[in-house]
This record gives sequence, C-alpha cells and structure tokens, in this order.
Amino acid sequence: MGLDDKISNAAEEKTGKAKEALGKATDNEDMEAEGKGDQLKGNLKQAGEKVKDAFK
Repeated sequence: MGLDDKISNAAEEKTGKAKEALGKATDNEDMEAEGKGDQLKGNLKQAGEKVKDAFK
C-alpha cells in the first residue's frame, strides 16, 4: 500500500466521520448516511490495498 493511498483512504474515512457527526448534530439524515458511506468506502479501499500487499 503506497503512502499516498494510505493518506487518501484515511482522509476519506475522517471526512466521513465528520459528515456523520455533523448530520447527527443537525438532524440531517442524508448527510449522516453519506458520512457512513464515505467511511465504508475508505475502509474497503484500505482492505483492498492490504490484500494487494499480501500478494506481493
């Protein structure tokens, strides 16, 4: 997993957490769901990169 990928995936996950928290604070269910989705995408990307690294 390249450093750029790690940073990008972590940033996407952190952004998702922030969106989720903001959505909860403002009772905006769409933003909360979008934040959860962003977190999931970041986690899946990290898992994919780990699998690729395992086969190197």
